[in-house]
Amino acid sequence: MSSSDARASSSNTFAPGGPDLALGPCAACAARGLAFCNVLEGEDLSRLLQITSETNAGAGQAVFYEGDEASHVYNVTEGVVRVSKMLPDGRRQITGFLFPGDFLGLSHDDAYAYTAEAVNAVRLCRFRRDRLLQLFDELPQLEKRLLGMAADELAAAQDQILLLGRKTARERVVSFLLGISKQAQRRGESGNPVGLPMSRADIADYLGLTIETVSRMITKLAKDGVIELPSSNKVHFTNRNALEDIEMGEEA
Repeated sequence: MSSSDARASSSNTFAPGGPDLALGPCAACAARGLAFCNVLEGEDLSRLLQITSETNAGAGQAVFYEGDEASHVYNVTEGVVRVSKMLPDGRRQITGFLFPGDFLGLSHDDAYAYTAEAVNAVRLCRFRRDRLLQLFDELPQLEKRLLGMAADELAAAQDQILLLGRKTARERVVSFLLGISKQAQRRGESGNPVGLPMSRADIADYLGLTIETVSRMITKLAKDGVIELPSSNKVHFTNRNALEDIEMGEEA
C-alpha cells in the first residue's frame, strides 16, 4: 500500500515572479471562492503561491496514508477525495468525501490520522506543513479562515455521528443523497440531478451499511417514485419534499 505508484503523481511548483502572479494559477481555479486562500489577494496571495505546488492523483490513488509523516497539507481544486480509517478488525470506515475547495491533511501529531484517496481524477494544491504554519503568523487572516473551515468540519463530523447512531438505513441513504446535493449547490452547481462519483461500496462504508443494503434502499426510493436513476452514477430527485420528510423521520 505504500509504494509510490499508488500515490499522487509528482507535482510542479508555482513559480513566483511578475506583476500578474496573483492572477496566475489562481485565476483559473474554480475552487478559489470556496478555498481557504480566498481571503488573500495581491502580494499576500503571492506569498502563499511561493510555498504552493500542484499534485494530481488518478482514481484510486492515495494522496497519503494513515500513519504517514504529515509533511504536507492539501486543498482540493478538482475531483473528489474520500477520507477513511481502518478499524481494528480490518474493516474500512469512510469518514467523509471532500470536494473542490475542501482542505485536508492537518494533524495534531506528526502523522496523518486518516487515509486520503482519489475517488476520481483529482487535482490538489499542496503546501509544506511547516511553511504554511509559519505563514499563519504573518497572515493571521489565513489562519482565521482555516479555523472557520475546521469548525465546519467538526460540525460535519457531529452530523455523521447522528447519521450512524440514530437513523435507519433508509434515512441514512436519503441524508447522504441530500447532502451531496447541498454540496453541489454550495459549489454553484445544480443540486438536481446529483452526480455520485463514488461507488456503492464507498457509500456503504460511509453510512455503516452493506453494499446490498445501499443498493436496495436506492432501488426502493426509485420504486416509490421519489427519485429516478438516469444512470448508475446519477440520481434525479422527483419529490424533494418527500425526501426531506424521510430524512427527518417524518415519512407518512
